[in-house]
Amino acid sequence: MLPKTMRAVEISQPGGPEVLQLTTRPLPEIATDEILIKVEAAGVNRPDALQRAGAYAPPAGASDLPGLECSGTVVAVGSGVTRWQPGDQICALLPGGGYAEYAKTHQDHALPVPDGLTMIEAAALCETFFTVWTNVFERGHLAAGETFLVHGGTSGIGTTAIQLAKAFGARVFATAGSAEKCKVCNDLGARIAINYHEEDFVTAVRDATNGRGVDLILDMVGGPYIPRNIKALATDGRLAMIAFLAGPKAEVNFARIMAKRLTVTGSTLRPRSVQDKAVIAEALRTKVWPLIEAGRITPVMDRVFPLQEAAAAHQRIESAGHIGKIVLTLI
Repeated sequence: MLPKTMRAVEISQPGGPEVLQLTTRPLPEIATDEILIKVEAAGVNRPDALQRAGAYAPPAGASDLPGLECSGTVVAVGSGVTRWQPGDQICALLPGGGYAEYAKTHQDHALPVPDGLTMIEAAALCETFFTVWTNVFERGHLAAGETFLVHGGTSGIGTTAIQLAKAFGARVFATAGSAEKCKVCNDLGARIAINYHEEDFVTAVRDATNGRGVDLILDMVGGPYIPRNIKALATDGRLAMIAFLAGPKAEVNFARIMAKRLTVTGSTLRPRSVQDKAVIAEALRTKVWPLIEAGRITPVMDRVFPLQEAAAAHQRIESAGHIGKIVLTLI
């Protein structure tokens, strides 16, 4: 028997972390192709903070509660669900609603918890792995033997991107904001870690590649980084944008893009179609989950907070100090 209500953290109004408030909500109602998950842990991500601040509205039909990934146990399935049954332990990409005791998602957006991972670690997988896979490998076309630069190397995205790129045979560079964080990037597999407070990444990249530049850059900074990224790319290089922490606008010399035959692309994950996300999930299941189970890739964990301390978790993710993923636990 399922309860009729659940604890959840809602955004009481747009604002800072303090607007996250514990509340009581009815359980989500599932559609024919959806599953209901009893949440054990939920990942905390930058888009959650943007939604909280009023800068990233959920798509039509999605929960207004923050939380784009979770781990837990399937407790109910829609009449058309064939992939899962009650009792299955999963991790899942969510359209929203992860900061709660129960959440729902499409059956094709859930994956089995990889062998060897805890439920807390599994909660830290989906948002970053879906994002990195689609932008680095599907849109960015990173291939073995190529050079790859990721900015924010110790973020959840960064730690995931370094490990995945190395596992698939790329030579990895990363930027980070301290000597400690640069060491983390090196330990994860980055050949070169650039402290952006002390070095110009364009110069460092060109020096390390004999003036050639890198084949692919994954950037979530934007703003003044955009023209510098273009300078740091090799001929036929690609720039994949996934966020704009320093703003979405920049002055760009398109003659340089034409002369170097560059590709500038990017995407956001949350608004993509059910089918798009299902295709990404299947690629992860077949190509990445075996690497996690073999111990070649693992989520880098920063801190775990109880659900009622979601505001503190948001303060942490918006600070400069965190390394890896932040997770809320409901256990």
